[in-house]
Amino acid sequence: MDFLWALSLLGTVLLTAILLLVTWAVHYHVSHTEMPPGISHPFQLRFLHCLLIMTFGLAYILKKMRVCTGYGLLRSVMAGIPPLKDPQLSIKNLTFDGVPVRMYQPRGSCDGGWRGVLYCHGGIGLYGSIDAYERVCRSIAKESNSLVVAVGYRLAPEHPYPAQFEDCLTAATYFMKNAKEYGVNPALIIVSGDSSGGTIAATVCQNLANRSDLPKVRAQILIYPYLQCVDFNLPSYQRNGHVPPIFHEQVVEFGLEYLQRDMSLVKDILEGWHVPQETRLKYSRWLGPENLPKEFQLERYRSPQPSSDSVHTYEEVGVIFETTLSPLLAEDVVIQRLPEAYILTCQFDVFLDDGLLYKKRLEDNGVGVTWYHLEDGFHGVLVFINNWPFSFSGSQRALNSIVNFIKNT
Repeated sequence: MDFLWALSLLGTVLLTAILLLVTWAVHYHVSHTEMPPGISHPFQLRFLHCLLIMTFGLAYILKKMRVCTGYGLLRSVMAGIPPLKDPQLSIKNLTFDGVPVRMYQPRGSCDGGWRGVLYCHGGIGLYGSIDAYERVCRSIAKESNSLVVAVGYRLAPEHPYPAQFEDCLTAATYFMKNAKEYGVNPALIIVSGDSSGGTIAATVCQNLANRSDLPKVRAQILIYPYLQCVDFNLPSYQRNGHVPPIFHEQVVEFGLEYLQRDMSLVKDILEGWHVPQETRLKYSRWLGPENLPKEFQLERYRSPQPSSDSVHTYEEVGVIFETTLSPLLAEDVVIQRLPEAYILTCQFDVFLDDGLLYKKRLEDNGVGVTWYHLEDGFHGVLVFINNWPFSFSGSQRALNSIVNFIKNT
């Protein structure tokens, strides 16, 4: 009887805790979220956002209780339920010069060699994994008839920045040197990534652009990329600052967590106080909102204001101006050597303007750009491809556009 009573008590406590967590998640979502007209599948997105809030909330509680750091839980949840075996693909786990990768190869042969697509997953350098992007990479491989290599780079905070970039650069270099060994045409290798993986992909291409010992990267695919840490008040940040799944303030919070910097700096960075005036003037020619297409500009753009604390804040987070974190800040001489680009942006995404500004920089320097804009899209939409119950129509349209670009490259 004592055992049954204890079990009943435990069940009651767990149920109460779950109900409190659900109530808190729904309240947080309702009180903090904006769901603009025109966004894809708003009810599904609301449900998804509530689940994410619950997961992060649970991870925070477990961390405070010192049960675990919370990172493992979040990474497992984001990995989701693995898909079934796919008879159309040969899937292998390999290592490229010590870096774990997963290779997706369509069955059969390809005259002249396969196209090769190196994929750097998103997740802010803290989350995400090969498993989390299994459906994305399978879909790209099958529908574009290409050999796809997903990079399982090390994650922070266990492996501090710039380990993530270094792993992807190492994997890309190895892949390009040994492409023929895997039946890939070295002249048809594309470097790609989404979100922070788009940051890495852009940076990898910049670092490979002047390598005479390697084949030239054929193209870069940047999917709603995060490309600069100078201005967190660009119009898309102001418009979409409370559109799920990632908010304006969370961009900075995740960034500081990734770099293991003091979280008390969030407000200063959001206000733009991390940028000294001379630095702001240097980059204004590339980042000024006047560089955006007129339809994406704001009538009342609130520009960051300098502060007497700028020098101190800059000293704390100056690393964010490195091109490995802010590839949009690369000099023209680097941009001019880059391969053709595909850039996907979403209307309801804080990073929309990053993609648009990089598009302009590339075009101004004579680099060809194919741009695809999801007018009902939100950040992270591609990762839900073939992922019931979170299937969004924008996911398939994004995939179709990416595949079309690969096929015509």
